[in-house]
Amino acid sequence: MSTAEVAVLGAVAGFTIFLGLPMARVEMQNVRLKTLLNGISAGILAFLLVDILANAGEVLDGSLASAQSGGSWVRFASLTLCYGVGLGVGLMSLLYAGKAIRRRRASIGPGAMAYAETAVGRREEALHLSMTIAAGIGLHNFSEVHADEISLAILLVVGFGLHNATEGFGIVGPLVAADVRPAWSWLLLAGLVAGGPTFFGTIIGNSITSEYVFVAFLTLAAGAILYVIGELFSVGRKLSWEITLWGVLIGFLLGLGTELVIVAAGA
Repeated sequence: MSTAEVAVLGAVAGFTIFLGLPMARVEMQNVRLKTLLNGISAGILAFLLVDILANAGEVLDGSLASAQSGGSWVRFASLTLCYGVGLGVGLMSLLYAGKAIRRRRASIGPGAMAYAETAVGRREEALHLSMTIAAGIGLHNFSEVHADEISLAILLVVGFGLHNATEGFGIVGPLVAADVRPAWSWLLLAGLVAGGPTFFGTIIGNSITSEYVFVAFLTLAAGAILYVIGELFSVGRKLSWEITLWGVLIGFLLGLGTELVIVAAGA
């Protein structure tokens, strides 16, 4: 399969993430439905987190087994360090970035209510959270494209296409819960951030293979997604924890279903 053909397939698979994004433009008044959608978003991300850490863990397990069989302990230690640093940076950078944003916009005047408690503040928080989800999914998609030439076409178009469409919905969950309707330009940017790496990953993945890059991108994504899940759970508890957990279950099973499609396509 030529590089041009792979690039086209990668673009098609990446574009499918836009299928779920327009949901953010739909006006919803039903609080229970918005709570459910927020939970589904958290469930999708929860599955991605499990999947990401499992894939990164396989690399560490392999390097440990190799070291015990006479291989390099330096390689194992380096990969373990890469894992820890990537996870820490992905998680804690979002915490401190959020703190910096809130300090900069702490209030709208002397004696005024906190910025985060205003309608504008809630909108900015929701948009920031959703873009963070898009970035985490983008890192995940960049590192996940691995297949032999025979199954690559099916894997990209069917597997990643379905997978990305589900992830697109996961991005807009916080916006729906916060009753925020983003501009089309914002949705376009979010789609490029989350889906674009699928395109670049198909090209780079065919020519460059590095366990360190693989682990770094996965753990950065895992850290970011872990932070976002905590935020979504916080919102869900305020709305309805019961409905949120039903949404989490549905979202997790949706993620599992699309992952099984990818496994079947790559088999």
